[in-house]
Amino acid sequence: QVQLEESGGGLVQAGGSLRLSCLASGRTSSTYVMGWFRQAPGKAREFVAAISQSGGATSYADSVKGRYTISRDNAKKTVYLQMNSLKPQDTATYYCVTALAIATIKYSQGSWGQGTQVTVSS
Repeated sequence: QVQLEESGGGLVQAGGSLRLSCLASGRTSSTYVMGWFRQAPGKAREFVAAISQSGGATSYADSVKGRYTISRDNAKKTVYLQMNSLKPQDTATYYCVTALAIATIKYSQGSWGQGTQVTVSS
């Protein structure tokens, strides 16, 4: 089991930027697809972005495409989510997850982190 710890959340004005980090523990963390989900108050969790084991392939939700960038540094066991042009509707708790494949990450995830809060003010 991989343990995940997110950081980097906070309060930002609309149009601003934040970078989330997710530190993974465990020797095999680099063998997993990594991704981000988010959950806004009163809403279901939704897929945000995913990145392949090597970092060569990525996938994004339509709502964040062109504004968010996912990346990973396997030597540091860390996945990042750079969020630009933030909107109030991006306000949510953001979770880091592991998965076996990008194609199935929306339906099947492994480990989850505890989440980090992102609040975008208008």
